Amino acid sequence: MSFSQNISIVHPEYFFITGLTDAPYSTYFYIFLFIIYFISVIGNLIVLLIIALHRSLHSPMYICVFNLALADIGEINALIPNMMKLFVFDSQYISYNACLANMFFVSFFITVQTYTLVVLAFDRFIAICLPLRYNAIVNNKFMAIVFSVIWIFNTCMVTMTTSMITTLSFCKSNVIESWYCDYDRMMRMPCNDSSIHQFMVFIIEAFFLVAPPFIILLSYVGIFLALCKITTWEGRFKALKTCVSHLLVVLSFYLPIISNIVVASSANAKIIGGTLSLTLPPMLNPIIYVLTTAKIKDLIRKMLNNRSAPIRANVSK
Repeated sequence: MSFSQNISIVHPEYFFITGLTDAPYSTYFYIFLFIIYFISVIGNLIVLLIIALHRSLHSPMYICVFNLALADIGEINALIPNMMKLFVFDSQYISYNACLANMFFVSFFITVQTYTLVVLAFDRFIAICLPLRYNAIVNNKFMAIVFSVIWIFNTCMVTMTTSMITTLSFCKSNVIESWYCDYDRMMRMPCNDSSIHQFMVFIIEAFFLVAPPFIILLSYVGIFLALCKITTWEGRFKALKTCVSHLLVVLSFYLPIISNIVVASSANAKIIGGTLSLTLPPMLNPIIYVLTTAKIKDLIRKMLNNRSAPIRANVSK
């Protein structure tokens, strides 16, 4: 191993990403990831274009969906192309700076995703619990401010946590037992004192991994209580229907993570489960919003009808 040393801090020139070790049929798994990548990029680009080009979708809820699609594209591009480069082309060494960049972008877009889900939960909570005040509380200006704060705050937080890695000394090993430059894994590797860093990891995980689902759960408790006050089942179903897409997106985001923590045992199983927990939601989110949102389905149907009209006219001639 080639190391560059600065006083007492030792930084390796390269890290070695282990990925799957001696896993049979791993090539098929990478092909599957490429399919996920292709569907994710195309699906989220379609959602972004539809929302950007149609003024009828320039509303608070679809601003949230737009930001979620941006975060999905960012995350999938930070993860899968790098994985293909490392494992498919058998080049598992990644430079120190490239590793920090990979860590930054993966962490950044995941945290943007989590807080976008929180904002969507808040949007549904106000829409159902305070419908008469919805337009006064939740509007485009409010969403623009909220997402500006989220993107700026996340940039500062992830920059701070990534820069903390540079204060750690990796003099024992440069092997990262993961599929990307995992912040949590790297915090276990240094040979100098990392107790402060471990404490920061605990704070960050609480702030980004525990608080968001807890807030989302609280919002749905409020929504459930509001639904109980609606006298007719038809009214309850109509109100709950507006939450279906968000609930499915939340489940697609958190269920794979929970399943990987609870079920996975071997190293390869954890890597496969961890990879899918980060790559499946960006693929599923646009599909969920296209299939469960009447406005988006209607716009796509109109676009397809408008494009097929000249073809039908030529055929009839």
